[in-house]
Amino acid sequence: MSLIRWNPTRDLATFPSDIFNMQREMNKMFDSFSRGVDEPTLLNGNWMPAVDVAEEDNEYVVKIELPGVNKDDVKITLESNILTIRGEKKAEKETKEKNYHRMERSYGSFQRSFTLPTTVKNDKIDAEYRDGILSITLPKAEEAKPKHIEVKVK
Repeated sequence: MSLIRWNPTRDLATFPSDIFNMQREMNKMFDSFSRGVDEPTLLNGNWMPAVDVAEEDNEYVVKIELPGVNKDDVKITLESNILTIRGEKKAEKETKEKNYHRMERSYGSFQRSFTLPTTVKNDKIDAEYRDGILSITLPKAEEAKPKHIEVKVK
């Protein structure tokens, strides 16, 4: 068996081209994934609002960004511990005088569903819509609230 002296700089010589090859392959993969997808279709029907779900001591809070959505176009339902928020962001009427160079705002219907814990008081759920943010408060039942037990030292 012969010994070969290891030279770390020899491996580094191909490093940049390896990175560029990997980037090229990733770009090909994403291009093939999105090929055939019609951009206007994405803008007109596959809109999904951002949602934050937080747990506090006494409640769960769900906040949904719905800019430009009329509160009358939003429906909230609760069935079998599944909270469903559905609605529609309607497109503005197109005017012939405007010469659009780019349209990036999304429109269309949406639906988001969340499975709730069984410890939520279904009859006390509250929803508020202000400044394009829908806030849904889901109070916890007493048995689900954290209990503080004092430890006595003897």
